[in-house]
Amino acid sequence: MGRSRVGALMVLMLIALFLNGCTGGNAGPSPSPTASSAAIVSLEGTIKRFMDDGVTSVVAQVRWPGGEWSKAYGVRDGGTNEPARPEDRFSIGSVTKSMTAAAVMKLVDEGLIGLDDPVNGILESFNTPLKPPGPITVRQLLSHTSGMPEFLSVYEQSGTPKELITSGFSMQRGLEMTATLPWDPRNVGHFAYSNSNYLALGQLLEKLRAKAIGDVLRDDIFRPLGLDRSTLSEQDREAQDNLRTYIEVDGERVEVTQAEQLIGFPGGGVVSTAEDVNDFFRGLFTGGLISAPALKEMKTVESTNYALGLMRWRDTCSSSGYRYGHRGSVTGYLTTAVVSDDGDSQIVIAMALPTLPMKVGDPVTARKVDHYDSQMELAANKALDQLCA
Repeated sequence: MGRSRVGALMVLMLIALFLNGCTGGNAGPSPSPTASSAAIVSLEGTIKRFMDDGVTSVVAQVRWPGGEWSKAYGVRDGGTNEPARPEDRFSIGSVTKSMTAAAVMKLVDEGLIGLDDPVNGILESFNTPLKPPGPITVRQLLSHTSGMPEFLSVYEQSGTPKELITSGFSMQRGLEMTATLPWDPRNVGHFAYSNSNYLALGQLLEKLRAKAIGDVLRDDIFRPLGLDRSTLSEQDREAQDNLRTYIEVDGERVEVTQAEQLIGFPGGGVVSTAEDVNDFFRGLFTGGLISAPALKEMKTVESTNYALGLMRWRDTCSSSGYRYGHRGSVTGYLTTAVVSDDGDSQIVIAMALPTLPMKVGDPVTARKVDHYDSQMELAANKALDQLCA
């Protein structure tokens, strides 16, 4: 869901019951002769270590000018031997934020709102229950510089682990939880990652588009780019092509595939595929979705390498010196998506974690999941470094 390194709900997970026999896979096209085979060998080495450590499944897709490679590892379901496939679907976590941010930039392109316009007079929630310490702009919400406290710190204490995973959730409820926390005016203008920002942006999109957030992303992002296997609002938990994932709660195995809590969550709820995520970033960065000025604004970073719904990494192969994308973590899944500044190269790596006993606040699990997360990020950027070299 969130992305404060481990991800906001990853603190709920404990280390687990590792699964055996998860090293199968289906290969896609081989790398082109112009690509460095070392990139794929290195990437596969990292993924093999994940599988040896008990991860249920991993899917990866890499694209570069003139070539593409994809592969799946492990099984779709820890209780079956059916192999995972490169086209399988998974929860992308906070990679959703890049999609929500792009939808907001379309509002800016259309003149419906400005990046530096305050939302206080537009959103009812900014009068009740929220009491912001001053004007809060669209840019501040997109860049996590509004100073809004993190609603998940309250949400994680609002029910049992099973209730949190299996119960529905609304943006309004999240902002009501945010309102119970102090909003320090000294924090406004400084970066502090908070999912509450994207709850407010979801409400802004619903207000200005006069439709549900899931429909906004469908009409403004998914359909224009042909992302026909991506959704924020339509459940299909029983579909064969899901990468299924589970947690353990008080000895009970609970499925968290397309978890109820994530449906309609504009900060982390999209279910997609590696191909769709790569298509999104290619469309965004090559001018197929928003205007060039809007994209320039979206890539602008004031501090901490976080732009407007985009993370930023160093890239010695680019004239700009940077590449972009996002990482995502929700209960049971991790995703890393990275795109070159010109949009010509992309990589997505997604993981279905092993079945983890769920208990609040266990540091061992946090460290393990953070290790997976960090290794995915490093592997993705290393692959793009090697390909462009």
